[in-house]
Amino acid sequence: MGNPTLSEKTFTSFERTARAEEAMTIQGTVNKTIILLALVVLSAAWTWKRFAIDGNPGAVMPWLAVGGIGGLIAALVTVFKKEWSMVTAPVYALFEGLVLGGLSCMMELMFPGIVMQAVGLTFGTLFTLLLAYKSGMIRATENFKLGVVAATGGICLIYLATMVLGFFGVHMPYIHDNGWVGIGFSAFVVVIAALNLVLDFDLIETGAAQGAPRFMEWYGAFALMVTLIWLYLEILRLLSKMRSRN
Repeated sequence: MGNPTLSEKTFTSFERTARAEEAMTIQGTVNKTIILLALVVLSAAWTWKRFAIDGNPGAVMPWLAVGGIGGLIAALVTVFKKEWSMVTAPVYALFEGLVLGGLSCMMELMFPGIVMQAVGLTFGTLFTLLLAYKSGMIRATENFKLGVVAATGGICLIYLATMVLGFFGVHMPYIHDNGWVGIGFSAFVVVIAALNLVLDFDLIETGAAQGAPRFMEWYGAFALMVTLIWLYLEILRLLSKMRSRN
């Protein structure tokens, strides 16, 4: 499993669109991605403003819960009803913005300046990998895909084990601490999250080449947002571990 919202079967489940004006395009997907990013920033800024007004991290906790639950529901609906993605993808972006805004303001309170660093690194990684992919420096070969998918699956299993053990009061040592093992693990996760962007680029390009229907532009943008949000959160986690050692 790589990005759980994208796979090689995502676009092949639809018949090829005969009319070019009704088909998915790469530029259309880019435009939709920009719209979703703007919605994430908008709702994140609103949550941040709630925190700035009250000056209390507890003020954003309800919005974190609403965003987390709403985002999960919107994501599931989008995955199973791709033809609804024109509506559900923007809804997902707004809910996730609430989560990112809440988490970001809490991290900023503990480590001033960390949010701008994480945002800069996230977009820097996105544009660097996009240029590398378009120039042919990085190719999504079968071995590359297999490696990224296997690593992503392993990370998911570790996070799942951490959650299950946490219910029983058991803390998984080292990898979630701010020691060098924990920092190394977070750095590895950041690299894998970033490489998932390459898989996303490749699958979106494939979808456009196969003449997927136009609404899949919204779905492709949604899938890309899932990876970007994961990358941002992992970079934020890595930076917090490094800053907490000072």
